[in-house]
Amino acid sequence: MDTVSRRNTLIASLKGGLVVATAYDAVQLSGDMAAPFLQESGFYWLTSLDKPGWKVIIDGSRHHTTLVRPHRTDIEKVFDGDISDDVVKKLAQADEIISAQDFEARLRQLARKHTVVSTISPKHDYHFVSNPASSSLEALLRRIFAHVDDCSAKVAELKAIKSDEELAVMRKSVALTRHAFEEIRHNLATYHHEYEIEADMTKMFRFKNAHHAYDPIVASGENAVTLHYIENISRLHKTKPILIDVGARVGGYAADITRTYCVAPSRRVREIHGAVEKAHHDIIALLGPNLVVSDYMQQVDAIMKRALTELGLLVDKSDHETYRKYFPHAISHGLGIDVHDSLGSPRYFRPGMVLTVEPGIYIPEEGIGVRIEDDILITETGHENLSRGLSTAL
Repeated sequence: MDTVSRRNTLIASLKGGLVVATAYDAVQLSGDMAAPFLQESGFYWLTSLDKPGWKVIIDGSRHHTTLVRPHRTDIEKVFDGDISDDVVKKLAQADEIISAQDFEARLRQLARKHTVVSTISPKHDYHFVSNPASSSLEALLRRIFAHVDDCSAKVAELKAIKSDEELAVMRKSVALTRHAFEEIRHNLATYHHEYEIEADMTKMFRFKNAHHAYDPIVASGENAVTLHYIENISRLHKTKPILIDVGARVGGYAADITRTYCVAPSRRVREIHGAVEKAHHDIIALLGPNLVVSDYMQQVDAIMKRALTELGLLVDKSDHETYRKYFPHAISHGLGIDVHDSLGSPRYFRPGMVLTVEPGIYIPEEGIGVRIEDDILITETGHENLSRGLSTAL
């Protein structure tokens, strides 16, 4: 599905009307340095543009798409380069481009025939400071239009179903990530520090013109009980497991794979890893089209509680606090443009959805954390493990 088809599908689902959305803005890292930029996923899905500051106006009444070029000084163009209107129009399959100076006037013109405008509203459900672009756009729209609707949920629902073209790109991301894991596993005994593994992963990604989709996690020993440990500075020990959670980003789409390895595992490490590995395969086997998400969650809980019980970590299966102490995160999340891509809060799984399966057991008092994660496509008849072939063995 190309960008025109995506926009048409969105407009049809909204029963016509007007959609105005924004790219993220560039934000400051320090001094005159910009932070690494990652595009707002809904805007990227609608336009294929990965540059900051752009806006898009989708007028469903006449199937017309207008891009709004951000104002940039000559100095900015010299330092950061520029991109021509012809290139942008072709990439986004847009009908026209206007300047930022003309944006508000265009909105006021459109407000004469559209009382309602839809936009991708800012997300405030995380503990981070939000990118200011979405809030600024929404404030402007509320000054001009009688009603401003949030179409975030509808965009998430639509982009959760991956097209064949999207899946082809995701397969490349997963294949590159799988190759990197295989190389690391083969050379595991030669590494002395976590950062050496990160460095080799980075080299393999950049050598193929890809990047990390997220900050890589290389967590040995007790570091693995911190779920988002990204320092990657500790010394490795042959008897301590190494949890590696890494994904490549290719063509705007992410992979997300985790394996836990160990050069000379103890009996207890083998026992914990074996429990996670069995749970992993049992949970993947559940997946298929029309599986009700709440039923999936209940079955996952039963599988994980059984694993913890067999390890002597859970006595009472109704003890939710202890259960969540050792398995504190969700079993799955959507995967796509965002690493944690929204599936649109579906009641059941549908063909074309891609999600992770990532059971883990984390035992702070033993200094052991084990997680195994694969990327799963829901198909018409069941599921496909996109990262199949990468061994889950310790």
